Amino acid sequence: MKQTAMQQGILLVRNRIESIDETLMSKHTIHHLQQVERLLYKLLDAEKEQRIVDYNMGHSDGLCNHINDADNYINEQNYHQTYGKDA
Repeated sequence: MKQTAMQQGILLVRNRIESIDETLMSKHTIHHLQQVERLLYKLLDAEKEQRIVDYNMGHSDGLCNHINDADNYINEQNYHQTYGKDA
């Protein structure tokens, strides 16, 4: 399954968190990385919405003159098939 750049970034942060030894100083670092991870998940949601909008724009420009709720559902399903349910 493909990964977006944002998903790859989240994975990098998660792997870094898991690889840090739990000393007092590293707990502070882990806390900050967890904050970064939460922000990346918010950005992932924004990225998903933008990809769906972009797909809709291409669809409306090239194939038909309107986008309805059924089209949005299909486009979201396409996104999940490409990038996974958790994306």
